[in-house]
Amino acid sequence: MGLLEFNKLPINTLVGADWKTFKDITGGRDIGAAYKGKYRLTKAVCRLLSTLAPLQDRRYEKLLAAKPLEHDPVFILGHWRSGTTFVHNVFSCDRHFGYNTTYQTVFPHLMMWGQPFFKKNMSWLMPDKRPTDNMELAVDLPQEEEFALANMMPYTYYNFWFLPKYQQEYADKYLLFDDITEQELKVFEETFVKLIKISLWNTNGTQFLSKNPPHTGRVKELVKMFPNAKFIYLMRNPYTVFESTRSFFTNTIQPLKLQDISNEELEKNILSIYAKLYHKYEADKACIPEGNLIEVKFEDFEADAMGMTEHIYKALSIPGFAEARANIEKYVGGKKGYKKNRYKYDERTVQLVQDNWNFALQQWNYDL
Repeated sequence: MGLLEFNKLPINTLVGADWKTFKDITGGRDIGAAYKGKYRLTKAVCRLLSTLAPLQDRRYEKLLAAKPLEHDPVFILGHWRSGTTFVHNVFSCDRHFGYNTTYQTVFPHLMMWGQPFFKKNMSWLMPDKRPTDNMELAVDLPQEEEFALANMMPYTYYNFWFLPKYQQEYADKYLLFDDITEQELKVFEETFVKLIKISLWNTNGTQFLSKNPPHTGRVKELVKMFPNAKFIYLMRNPYTVFESTRSFFTNTIQPLKLQDISNEELEKNILSIYAKLYHKYEADKACIPEGNLIEVKFEDFEADAMGMTEHIYKALSIPGFAEARANIEKYVGGKKGYKKNRYKYDERTVQLVQDNWNFALQQWNYDL
């Protein structure tokens, strides 16, 4: 149990951003009066820590910048709360995979220099469970890379955690890439490759394993960057996804936001952005070469994690399952007593999902 509770953090995760990124994200944006103190403290810590970033940059240029990737990544896609974390944790048991860690999400510029010191302090302070679903939290566990990218450049969807009034704008530009400029896209690509190389170096992996729901809206660009990348797309009952996403976003945004957003507006955004993400993926998945995409219902994966994992390895021609089997079995076996959140769908929730996401209910054949 860490010393700090997640919902009472005195700073937000922008403490780990480089100074230019911090200024670009927050510049010209309204900071709510209730969050001025958090903003100032985050800004001060960020300004101090960002002076260390050049130390990593020099080491990266010397050791990794010119080194090509051995393999294109494996991407785990799907809307938030579609089971991507569990699948990510299962596949990360295969030691040939490298991944972004929880520590790296907050301090991506303190990976190749100073990591032992800062990681020890982060581990001491952070809670050991996610507040929304009781999944374990630890500094070295796999984590989605969008949080790290948000501290490395200003062109990510996760800016909305800090500035939720602009969630729809960030979704259109940096989740779906509809309004992104060529220069912004170039920065995104370069920054993402840098993150991958540092992640592989940090975890001693040879192939990057990505779990990042925002990538679901970027399939076309990811295939251009990595022509032989593999994609695992997860579907889950939309009723469950809505309830779980609403809970997750409502709780997670509290310690991160620097301005207010009503629960009604947040709910409205969830309903709208789910539809945008769904349709963007459906339109772009044809770009993925044959044999490089598998679509899986999370309920099927959860019911037989070992069998489905082996099936995915074979379907995507991913090597190494036999060598990883024992580690995967150990992890899956340890999860058998895990207690998930149980959701009861009231009439309003049912109506909202049916009115707004009926396309998913019909295509994936889900019901109550």
